[in-house]
Amino acid sequence: MNTLIRAAATAAALATMTAACTSSSRTPPQKVSLGSVRLVSYSSCDDLLSGLRERAARNVTAYGFGGVMPFAAMEDSSRSFTPNAKANTPEHSTTNVHEAGVDEPDMVKTDGNRVITVTDGTLRVIDAATRKITASVKLTDNDGPGASADLLVSGDRALVLMRGGDIMYKTAFAPPSDTRYILVDLADKPKVLSTIRPQGSYVDARMVGSTVRLVTRSQPDLTFPQPEEGMSEERLRAANEAAVRRAPAETWLPKIEITDASGAVKKSTVPCERVSHPADYTGTSMLTVHTLDLTQGVTSAGTDPISLAADGDIVYGTGESLYVASNPRWWMPSPRPVDDTPAAPAEEPTPEEPAVTESAQPTAPPEETEIHRFGIDKPGAPSYIASGKVKGRLLNQYSLSEYEGHLRVATTLTSEDGRSSSSTVHVLKADTLAKTGEVGGLGQGERIYSVRFIGSVGYCVTFKQVDPLYTLDLRDPAAPKVTGELKITGYSAYLHPGSEGRLIGIGQEASEKGRTLGTQISLFDVSDPASPRRLSQFFQKESGSTAEWDSHAFLYWPKTGLSVIPLFQNETSGALVLKIEDAGVSKLGMIKHPAPKGQYQPGIQRSMIIGDGIWTISYEGVQVNDATSLSEQAWIPFR
Repeated sequence: MNTLIRAAATAAALATMTAACTSSSRTPPQKVSLGSVRLVSYSSCDDLLSGLRERAARNVTAYGFGGVMPFAAMEDSSRSFTPNAKANTPEHSTTNVHEAGVDEPDMVKTDGNRVITVTDGTLRVIDAATRKITASVKLTDNDGPGASADLLVSGDRALVLMRGGDIMYKTAFAPPSDTRYILVDLADKPKVLSTIRPQGSYVDARMVGSTVRLVTRSQPDLTFPQPEEGMSEERLRAANEAAVRRAPAETWLPKIEITDASGAVKKSTVPCERVSHPADYTGTSMLTVHTLDLTQGVTSAGTDPISLAADGDIVYGTGESLYVASNPRWWMPSPRPVDDTPAAPAEEPTPEEPAVTESAQPTAPPEETEIHRFGIDKPGAPSYIASGKVKGRLLNQYSLSEYEGHLRVATTLTSEDGRSSSSTVHVLKADTLAKTGEVGGLGQGERIYSVRFIGSVGYCVTFKQVDPLYTLDLRDPAAPKVTGELKITGYSAYLHPGSEGRLIGIGQEASEKGRTLGTQISLFDVSDPASPRRLSQFFQKESGSTAEWDSHAFLYWPKTGLSVIPLFQNETSGALVLKIEDAGVSKLGMIKHPAPKGQYQPGIQRSMIIGDGIWTISYEGVQVNDATSLSEQAWIPFR
């Protein structure tokens, strides 16, 4: 596969603007030196407005900015090292995360002494010793059952991330929703300290130490003219373009509203000098990164936001970098009407009938993934470092991995007619996102189902009828190469590191023709990269698991080899408990939550280890089972 990587290497040269261009006296994010790389930021509010108007006008359609539809993207759970842990804190797992030391939002968190959950708009604190709910706080007034939320916890502070109406996917093109970030004090009786309402939709967040970086995505706050009866599509687009070209800068600048514990409201707007742009952008989307130290709460700097005129729907973070990537969109071309009427003489445009300009019509975008890097190695607002592009589409955050100054990116590129596809692992320099090397030709006619990078080795699963598991040697960034390949039926949708030389895969078994048959968990021996092999497989026919597309649902406890995954089969749901040893996978049993009267068995969403107990969480409550016998020890209902 030929790979196009245009490194739009940019950074936030956030210089001091004139008083007319800013509504804040806060210090701009630190300028980052990238040698000969050109730094790109708006030089003034006029520059910002001119650039955004022009780019957005090129990309507006007869239906506004909706000419494309989104592609919904579908480390180790080892012991926790909590700084505030008490001396008698029991050994416990954390929720599954991609990179050690970088926490990810989830519906449940624990420090070994407490279990904190957020379901249906209510935060609950459970004492791990007594196994009782000790406190709860209702965070919403109008959201009913199923209100979607995640949380991050540091010490006695919890940050609850409410997605409002955007409950299905964390996509960049989500519908407008009541996005809220709610800071809660967990000491004694939980209470809300502040509520942050950013403009736009919640994308994702990462926490390093006690500092959270939150990514939101907004579109221009613009009302397009109402179409008149009989207006052609060309005229509709021209009217929308005219509206874009009249719009003020505030149309694009993201807004933030913060309500403190007393009910006082503070409103602000991201100032022009805190907005950057890559070399290539559409003007139809804005990414904003908010910063919040949970130990300090909301300070006078608010959320210290910086914005980038770009799109994004996948977040990946390390201790020093935050990456936001934007998958290509499904293109929905609008048919151009045939008009045989002779052209009338040109007339002056009127407000009711804007002139049709010669602006280029939006064309189908190439299947490219945009990647933006922010530096988060210092306190305060992050620095915008660079942007780049690679051909193809990401699967999820596990398609990205930063290692020793390079970013590895795994994508699948499908032909325009959809009849052929192939996957590539690209290697980019982390400081500029310029191409260093690549290895392509993976899974001809197939697409990526899972990726995992572990140090200098990569693992990639592609699938259509059989599952090639590729092992990749990434020690030389300029010359990555495939070292081994294993073809088996079925596929792994999530890969997780096991003990040394072992790789765990969770997915579906399939027939030789590619028809899925049920959940399978495989144990691979990858000690010899040239010859990967499957040591053992557990298969549960006609079943599925949310762990296939939600890595937070997977638990692996290296100390004992215990693994727990949600499982649903026909009308029953529960959690499958496995023993994964060096030589094989075996079933220990199933954990099920009690079904409410007249309802189906509740689906188990998460599982954790605390001491000698397995804690499983559903939307109905929390259950504790003995980690050895699986006997039930406690049921803690939410309703």
